[in-house]
Amino acid sequence: MNNSKKDTVKKVLRYVSRYWYHLVLSLLFAFAIVVLTLSVPLLTGKAIDCIVGKGAVDFEALTKVLKTIGFVIIINSIAQWLMASCNNKLTFCVSADIRNDVIKKIQNLPLKYLDGHSIGDITSRMISDVDQFSDGLLLGFTQLFTGVMTILGTLLFMLRENVKIALVVIVITPLSLLMAGFIAKRTFHMFQEQAKLRGEQTGLMDEMIQNQKVVQAYVHEDASQEQFDDVNERLEKCARKAVFYSSLTNPCTRFVNNLVYAAVAVFGALSAVGGGLTVGQLSCFLNYASQYTKPFNEISGVLAELQNAIACAGRIFALLEEEDQIPEDEDAVALTDISGSVKLKGVCFSYDPKQRLIEDLNLEVQPGQRVAIVGPTGCGKTTLINLLMRFFDVTGGSIEVEGIDIRHLTRGSLRESFGMVLQDTWLHSGTIRENICMGKPDATDEEMIAAAKASHCHSFIKRLPQGYDTPMGEDEAGLSQGQKQLLCIARVMLTLPPMLILDEATSSIDTRTELKIQSAFATMMNGRTSFIVAHRLSTIQNADVILVMKDGHIIEQGNHESLLAKNGFYAKLYYSQFAKA
Repeated sequence: MNNSKKDTVKKVLRYVSRYWYHLVLSLLFAFAIVVLTLSVPLLTGKAIDCIVGKGAVDFEALTKVLKTIGFVIIINSIAQWLMASCNNKLTFCVSADIRNDVIKKIQNLPLKYLDGHSIGDITSRMISDVDQFSDGLLLGFTQLFTGVMTILGTLLFMLRENVKIALVVIVITPLSLLMAGFIAKRTFHMFQEQAKLRGEQTGLMDEMIQNQKVVQAYVHEDASQEQFDDVNERLEKCARKAVFYSSLTNPCTRFVNNLVYAAVAVFGALSAVGGGLTVGQLSCFLNYASQYTKPFNEISGVLAELQNAIACAGRIFALLEEEDQIPEDEDAVALTDISGSVKLKGVCFSYDPKQRLIEDLNLEVQPGQRVAIVGPTGCGKTTLINLLMRFFDVTGGSIEVEGIDIRHLTRGSLRESFGMVLQDTWLHSGTIRENICMGKPDATDEEMIAAAKASHCHSFIKRLPQGYDTPMGEDEAGLSQGQKQLLCIARVMLTLPPMLILDEATSSIDTRTELKIQSAFATMMNGRTSFIVAHRLSTIQNADVILVMKDGHIIEQGNHESLLAKNGFYAKLYYSQFAKA
């Protein structure tokens, strides 16, 4: 077993150890099952020996043995049911714990990881890989324990009955183990590649399904099909190889097991002819030979599943061991009594260390000011918003809110201080009521309706079949993109946080509704520090301060009139949008 596989097994065992009592019970029941199972051939042999010949049957002893066999079988069945219950509980609790840890990990991963990895692949690790791991683990607990114990128990029973025949079995057995080990080592990397390709395929399918409109609009169906066929073909070849080579284990071990059975039959028959064994004892040995070889066939099948399970577990743990976002300071304080003072001192940041984006950015925002951020695409406007919300940490300089470096504040209190409406809408599965009240779950119906009216979405909500209790999701077909954006605006208007971030907040809304929303925003922004990112400069003419960004720098700063008077970059942007005027 290589180091990576050993490490993965150790990590799995750490999860299993949380439910050690189920594991101990499973082992005890497995031990009981093996003892009871192996007792049946002994009792069967005694029953046969009670039948000496025609007219010479010890019915009293035979009846007693048969009753004992029936009792043993009943107890054995109960023990198997109890062991299965323990194994199910153990397996599914471990799977649930891993899924919980994965979702917690995703909540703590830096955004750069999520930006750089396929969402489909991450989803595949959390769902498909955990399912594969769970199946392998359950099979391992169910068959591996009883299989190993059956092999050891059978050998002990054989040694007790006849040492010579038991030695024949012991000599031939290693061949089966060597074959199984040899094949298992060479199939592990195939299962690793299979899990990786399965994640790639899930990512591609997720991407194509979510963007099917774009695929069809650009007549990209054939190219998408070719791309999928390529991944699917590679997955098919890899899976076929993995299953083929791992399936060799079973016939190989069966061949060796048949040798064991034949050897026991020959040596046992010779012993019986010579008077060394009774017919009942020979029957007992043949039963043991069958019992002994059966676990090897089961274990060979388990080994293939375990290889797949360990490969999938490796991908899960690789995600769990990704570097978390920078942890909060131990002495991080919660932001309270917020007036809206924000200061940026020499801020530097770049997504790629080799490519500079924001350098030495300085800004001081007074409480209650409306700060508009404009500039060409890629100049760093949204990046600046991400830094304010601490979705990313600055690589140089500092950002202060209320005179405190945001790295010394709790992320929760910082983000609760901002109300954020983005160009990209996000509505979770649930009712419209739950989506609007996301930031304030205890809001009254009156507060919720007032926010909906202020954001001009009350009228279309009332036209829906179930009103505010209408179930929906992010891709709900009944709502337009603009209506979804209005719901996101209602969400912020309900919470009324001390500071606001509006990143193209009305980009999907018609002009007439936008004018009404701008009026509602003006009322909401009164007395609140607000950051407004906009491409349509007509929406930010009333801002107290307009920051003009280019290549990560603030190249101009002032109000609308003063920036027009400078006749600089802002003036060119403005007049390019209002050339006719």
